Amino acid sequence: MTGSGTTLLDVRGLNCPMPLLMAKRTLNGMEVGAHLCVIATDPGSMKDFTVFAKQAGHDLLEAYENEGTFTYLLVKNARA
Repeated sequence: MTGSGTTLLDVRGLNCPMPLLMAKRTLNGMEVGAHLCVIATDPGSMKDFTVFAKQAGHDLLEAYENEGTFTYLLVKNARA
């Protein structure tokens, strides 16, 4: 899922609100159009990342769970 232009953020083992806060901080340092892949284990992160992307104006291209691991692929947008 991640390409060479994708930043990977592994926040497994961290609980709310840390996965989202770390993703926000990482996105702030990225160029518009850049991709961020977040890997988390916090079950609440699914709702958090969905709401965050919508409110902040980022595109959430993928959001899925596999055996307790949640993966999100976001694209940083200019509005954010």
